[in-house]
Amino acid sequence: MNYVIVYWSRYGHNRKIVNYLSEKLKEKNAETKIFTTDEANPTELPEADLYVFSAAAEAFNLQKNMRSFMKNLEGTNGKKYGIINTHGMDKNRLQKMEKLLSKKNMIKVAEVDFKVGKNITSGNALMDGWEAKVDQFAEKL
Repeated sequence: MNYVIVYWSRYGHNRKIVNYLSEKLKEKNAETKIFTTDEANPTELPEADLYVFSAAAEAFNLQKNMRSFMKNLEGTNGKKYGIINTHGMDKNRLQKMEKLLSKKNMIKVAEVDFKVGKNITSGNALMDGWEAKVDQFAEKL
């Protein structure tokens, strides 16, 4: 399998999650390419069997860079995807991500959300057990 992972991360939580995910997928002999929303072009994503998008909730919405990236996606009709959302609130933004990607006629395979704890700016606020959640997510991909 070939995966393209696109993420946005202010404090490093999403970067930590996607790097861990990439290692788990490589253990299954998969190829992974990781890009930030600034590095990837939404109109020319590399070809993949499955795309993973990971971003935080900010200001009571999906983070604006990822929101814009998803709105501008092209060439993804019928492609499979997984989504990851981090948030400090009790409400994740997976539904917002799914809504944006369904407009691109993409097919959801898996989703997972991570609530971050205090000291969010440290980049070390993922709650205990986050690795097990990524492991479960990777199994669904």
